Amino acid sequence: MTNKIQLPARLAAILVYSRPALVFGGMICAIAVMWGKNPVVYTVGVSFLIVAMIFDLMDGWFSARFRPNAPLAPLADRLMDKLVYSIIFPVISAGMMWRLLVSETDPTRGQLLNAIFVLVLCVTVLVRDSFAAFMRGFAIRQGGEPESSEYNRMRTIVAAPVSALLYAYAFYIPEGPESWIYFRISYLGNVPLRILLFVEILFFIINLGSIAGYCRKYGTACLDELCFGDQLLRRKILSVFPNALTVMNALMGLIAVFFAYQGRMRESYLMMIGAATFDKLDGALARRLGLTEPLPDEAPRKKINMGSIMDDLADAISFCMVPAWIFYIILSRFGDDRFAHLPIGWIALFYALMGVGRLVYFTLDKTPIPGFFKGLPSPAAAMLVMSPLVIFDHALALSSQRIDFWGMFAIVTMVFAGVVMNLYPIHYIHLGRTMSRHPWFGRVNLILLCVSMFTPIFGQICLGYMILYLLSPLFTWRIHPEDAARESHRKTVAENHEPV
Repeated sequence: MTNKIQLPARLAAILVYSRPALVFGGMICAIAVMWGKNPVVYTVGVSFLIVAMIFDLMDGWFSARFRPNAPLAPLADRLMDKLVYSIIFPVISAGMMWRLLVSETDPTRGQLLNAIFVLVLCVTVLVRDSFAAFMRGFAIRQGGEPESSEYNRMRTIVAAPVSALLYAYAFYIPEGPESWIYFRISYLGNVPLRILLFVEILFFIINLGSIAGYCRKYGTACLDELCFGDQLLRRKILSVFPNALTVMNALMGLIAVFFAYQGRMRESYLMMIGAATFDKLDGALARRLGLTEPLPDEAPRKKINMGSIMDDLADAISFCMVPAWIFYIILSRFGDDRFAHLPIGWIALFYALMGVGRLVYFTLDKTPIPGFFKGLPSPAAAMLVMSPLVIFDHALALSSQRIDFWGMFAIVTMVFAGVVMNLYPIHYIHLGRTMSRHPWFGRVNLILLCVSMFTPIFGQICLGYMILYLLSPLFTWRIHPEDAARESHRKTVAENHEPV
């Protein structure tokens, strides 16, 4: 029995410890490609990265199956990850700049933006690794036991494929040998820039989520050591995290405009979903950290403060100005003058002003209803008006006979959403808190969204969702505000979660 286990155990060790050697070989191939532009060396380098990726995805299962009690295994796996990331991501950053300046004859502004973003992404990955090592070490010194996280596992699974994709794109050499290996790899080197940006943004968000996960697990002990009981300083430090999510909300909206300029409404809509997600998370995190309640010896806080101003500004950008901007871009730039006789600009301005007016009312409202919005909330309105634009963009791509119909539908929806946002007697339930109270509801919808993303009826499904939410007051008016305001299926959040 020992002999049977010995070979798989050795194989598990090979999978763990050989990855840095493979990645180092990829770095040598990258240097050779930049020096001589040899497509054979490029193929070998990408093959090294693909093999390292396969080993990275398999080593955890092998170690858990054949070496479950090895004391060095977890530490070795983290060390190998740190070595691999310290080698490959600086190489990728240099490769993106090399392709931009040497390989591309006439680089576009989109390619320049991508190269700069890859640089930021690589720095983020390395900073996250150093931060994670520091937080784990501090937790061990405090007597705590480091624990795994869903975000960290997701990041580990995603990091290897993303690094292989970016390497294949950065060092791509055209006109390679006629072999099936190069033929397959050349697909990665020619991946469309919009898809590459989408993958990079997703990986960037996962890394930020991993950093937030470490802060949530080990932040209490760190702040106790850092603040020496100063609650005001503690609150100022904690406020950085929800404010960062607020900034990400506005950033996702601006990225959605970038995709709209490229005529990629599907990706633009996904960025708007990301903006709405960050809008939900910043408020939830502020409440979880206790930042919405005054200190015991502090006077009651004013409703209008820096945090609320930043949140309103981000909402105004992502859910008022950005949808109006995208609406104007799609119908005026890609509509082939079909709607030139209509005041497209004035309709976009009307929606933006109505959205800003709705945010002002929400901020100044002295009698809010817990768990409900008065009028259609601006994130939902943005999702509603963007859905017909996704369908319109798809109809343009197919040269469908329904192009005029969906264009007019989008125009009517813009005006209608601007009006409904300011119909304050109609109360809409807080959908984010509803998903928090019913996790299964959020998971089912997330799975459906991911599946529909790759279908031609993605826009129709999103539009159907928003129409259901538009009609939801017919069913949700019976829910008590105290139940609607809860963010957990338990009695209260505070009973189950201690603030960081």
